[in-house]
Amino acid sequence: MSAYCGQYHDELIANAAYIGTPGKGILAADESTGTIGKRLSSINVENVKENRRALHELLFFTPGALQYLSGVILFEETLYQKTASGKPFVEVLKRGESFLGHDDLGKCCKKYYEAGAHFGKWHAVLKIGSNEPLQLAIDANANGLARYAIICQENGLVPIVEPEILVDGPHDIAKCAEVTERVLAACYTALNCHHVLLEGSLLKPNMVTPGSESAKVAPVVVAEHTVQALRRTVPAAVPVIVFLSGGLSEEEATLNLNAMNKLQVKKPWSLSLSFGRALQQSTLKAWTGKEENVEKARTAFLARCKANSEATLGSYRGDAAGGQGVSESLHVKDYNVFRRVGRCFLCQKEMCLFQLMIALLRIGKCHCFIICFCEGSSWAGHAIHLPSFSYII
Repeated sequence: MSAYCGQYHDELIANAAYIGTPGKGILAADESTGTIGKRLSSINVENVKENRRALHELLFFTPGALQYLSGVILFEETLYQKTASGKPFVEVLKRGESFLGHDDLGKCCKKYYEAGAHFGKWHAVLKIGSNEPLQLAIDANANGLARYAIICQENGLVPIVEPEILVDGPHDIAKCAEVTERVLAACYTALNCHHVLLEGSLLKPNMVTPGSESAKVAPVVVAEHTVQALRRTVPAAVPVIVFLSGGLSEEEATLNLNAMNKLQVKKPWSLSLSFGRALQQSTLKAWTGKEENVEKARTAFLARCKANSEATLGSYRGDAAGGQGVSESLHVKDYNVFRRVGRCFLCQKEMCLFQLMIALLRIGKCHCFIICFCEGSSWAGHAIHLPSFSYII
């Protein structure tokens, strides 16, 4: 199998390796306008451009935080946004990404590379149910992720491949492990078929945990099941695996990551993080949108960054466990799934599950089912993302 060997070959490998630097992780600050609105409303702050800018400036300018971060994922608005003093965020961060997915994905990748982005992320979601996810959904998601990944690499961006198994449901940890292995195996089959340079890519999976309606297990149990699933499916050529937090509390996510890095088994890749909610919740609570709380919020953010840095080395001792809100569950039911019946935002036509299945057989022929994929409610275990109509969350 011949992997990508174009003009960006060496740059992709170098950037992927940098992102996996021990002691560093990724801040996922790529919330869409709607999603960040939910975060802001939780602290009674209006969802307007200035408040979104203020939150990001608070995070990005926290003294000492960037020593714990190897990258920041940005939404398109933030990629081109400037600080209150007029300095582009990209110049502050130097590393980061965000874009929407559509038919001109290659053109977008080129544009964002020229704007200073170094990596991209594609998020594909599946849900565990009595007969879900279907193998059709798993394979379609995997091929969509692979198509995105090679387009990224051809335009100079390191692709972060993010197949997420939602935590929703009553399933136990063994079921989550089984589905995670099926999904990751399909992803790497597809990535190889599309000649993706694995050394110049990253994986962003869920941790293997029980469902949200099941009893919790100890971090070491999560660690054992997660690392075992990864060892069975993820090639050693992948330099780093960065976990999503998936609705875990800030402290749970950190403890689980720490337990994985403490496991005394062979792990050919670095195990790190790409947390959004689990790096920002206590910061939001401390800030509450008030200028006088900025330094207090930055102290909270720095504490979480430091804690997770230590977790990537397996040396976290619970020093940040006492912060405000750090133990609150961040799980939101159906956070990233797709609705069974929806209305197209382009033509206002209602779409049912059957129509969606027909539409999937006619990919690229009809726009009417876009709403069911990019507005983020629930199309159970059949969530499918493909570059022709998907939205990178």
